[in-house]
Amino acid sequence: MNEMTKPQAAPAEPAPRAASGLLDRTFDLTGRGTSVGREVMAGATTFAAMAYIIAVNPAIMSNAGMDRADLVSATALAAIVGSVMMGLWANLPLAVAPAMGSNVIFTYVIVKQMGMPWQGALAMVAFTGVLFLILSLSKLREKVAKDVPEALKIGIQAAVGTLIVFIALRGAGFVVQNPSTYVAMGSLRSPPVLLTLSGLLLTPVLVARRVPAALILSIAVLTLIGFFVPGANGKMVTSVPSAIMAWPRWPTSTFMALDIGYLFSHFVVALPLLFYFLCAEFFSTLGTLIGVTGAANLRKPDGSIPNATAAFATDATASIVGPLLGTSVVTAYIESITGVQAGGRTGLTSLTVAGFFFLALFFWPIFVIIPPQATAPALVLVGVLMMQGLARIDMTDLVNAVPIVLTLLVTVLTNNLINGMALGTLSYIALEVAVGRRSQIPAMVWGLGVVFVAYAIVIAQIF
Repeated sequence: MNEMTKPQAAPAEPAPRAASGLLDRTFDLTGRGTSVGREVMAGATTFAAMAYIIAVNPAIMSNAGMDRADLVSATALAAIVGSVMMGLWANLPLAVAPAMGSNVIFTYVIVKQMGMPWQGALAMVAFTGVLFLILSLSKLREKVAKDVPEALKIGIQAAVGTLIVFIALRGAGFVVQNPSTYVAMGSLRSPPVLLTLSGLLLTPVLVARRVPAALILSIAVLTLIGFFVPGANGKMVTSVPSAIMAWPRWPTSTFMALDIGYLFSHFVVALPLLFYFLCAEFFSTLGTLIGVTGAANLRKPDGSIPNATAAFATDATASIVGPLLGTSVVTAYIESITGVQAGGRTGLTSLTVAGFFFLALFFWPIFVIIPPQATAPALVLVGVLMMQGLARIDMTDLVNAVPIVLTLLVTVLTNNLINGMALGTLSYIALEVAVGRRSQIPAMVWGLGVVFVAYAIVIAQIF
């Protein structure tokens, strides 16, 4: 996920007296200068910052033809499993949940554009999780982190962020088709468009003012207003829920529904997407680990991340469990920094987050009625935050600038991430060769270039 607030250490204050006994021994509360009360408060803070995923993930993935109510349960269950593992295995204050960005690619690129059934797409995500687990437990992890150029990593992340913004605005009716300009803004005489516009102004203000739980608060406010806003079909934008609370619903339609056979019968077509998911998951986790452990002052004297292997392996295992339940890639959330700022220092923070996701399972009737006009502004903010890496790149250097811009623009203009990744990678190779730095191109990038050329040939034959 992407950063909601800038990493900064919690204010210096006397360390509280930690609870003795099993919890202290399990999580080293005393050694890390924290207490049970502080860890629980930190977990509640983290959950508030990332709870929007319970509404947003099902809203996105239901467009792939999956049951939205089952997706609410799958999302919460995946977050519970991942956060519990992170807390008990890695003992880090990191919450885990289905990844923003990956759910958009899953739905709109793999299923809707490429025509892959969602069962086959789930199998592909699970296979990526297996590869990531192998990578996490081996020395290859360091090699991948070193070999993939920063320009390509940032270009792909920014492209996904831009695609999220476009899809969110289109889904809310704020962006519509136009025969002359291809796209245009929806009519300001339309109440749903005005509701979305209000959210686009409200949500960034809440985030900029550092209002606690800004995104979920924005979604809640817009959903409530939607009860009084007429939609295009004569009904209100927000429909009345069947109940406020209900017994947790098992995701029957999505549980163990993945189609392994489809993945292997279409492996060549799936290969570039496997690379995307693998890189997105790896570098997202790496960036989150660096940011959160730095903010919590948990790094070792040599700068290394404590329990990094366990943390990476947790992400990988959760990304295998997630598709089994019926959701996309599962990853550590950078919003965990909000919990660190509230004093979280151990895995007890993560267990607290898991506890709140468990409670959320009882409110699934509310989450399924949230309209796209309420989630669009939150998605726009997530997309914007995914573009922050552009500030780290020297855009006056064409070798960096051209691949990034091509990746971003081609992805959005063709509504296809693979097109953007392919053109960005091939342009990077061509420019490095042109300036006499052929020997500096990593073997992995050469291999990726070959994969994209092969992919283009296969797609040309199919379509």
